[in-house]
Amino acid sequence: MKSIISLVLRYIPRPYLQLVGHWAARLLSIFYIGNKVECPVCSSKYRKFLPYGRNTSSRENALCPSCLSLERHRLMALYMRRKTNFYTANLKVLHVAPEYCFIDRFEQMKNLDYITADIESPLAKVKMDIHQIPFPENTFDVAICNHVMEHVDDYILAMSELHRVLKPGGWALIQSPQDMKYEVTYEDPTITDPKEREIHFLQNDHLRLFGRNYGRELEKGGFKVTEDRFVMDELSKAEVLRYSLPGEEIVYFCQK
Repeated sequence: MKSIISLVLRYIPRPYLQLVGHWAARLLSIFYIGNKVECPVCSSKYRKFLPYGRNTSSRENALCPSCLSLERHRLMALYMRRKTNFYTANLKVLHVAPEYCFIDRFEQMKNLDYITADIESPLAKVKMDIHQIPFPENTFDVAICNHVMEHVDDYILAMSELHRVLKPGGWALIQSPQDMKYEVTYEDPTITDPKEREIHFLQNDHLRLFGRNYGRELEKGGFKVTEDRFVMDELSKAEVLRYSLPGEEIVYFCQK
């Protein structure tokens, strides 16, 4: 199963996967019936989640067959429910590179004025380059932008644009892959070959790998950043296992 999923992720273009991947995952779900793990995004329960990853070292127990949430999405759902006003306040929300598991659910929430945007995703309503967000300053209460900054040419400009369109007092979640063995962001513009980028930056379409300084990088965009060790400090081991969460991921809560 791991090998099949790895091949699919590596060789089928992402836009096509976004359109049809959920049907294939639901077919596979019949082999995972059980009650050992639970998805806090869609409330589905299984004996375990599907494996996920582009190479042979793909992660076990990662992908929810029902809604396609990964570990980071389940963490975001829990974090926003328990530590923010996302589910209770009337909010105007910009969701950049929207994830399939969230789109329908957020669109149905009556408290949200919810806008999805991306430069290529067929799931997004607004076609947008994050370097030039086509909205006036002080437009949104919340911005969600996960696993984007490792792809863009100028991540400081992209962060600054998100900060610009937030209202004063607004907040954003801007997560990215990190390697904590690096003190600072690892970036080398001379590495252009996709195979080399995968070796150095984890994925062939990544331009960098953020290190322990990621919070300080976000501050360069204008944000006040709280590095929240929500999983490590506030969740029980039983919850981390039940929801299959990234045990050491820091949530970067960004405020304007």
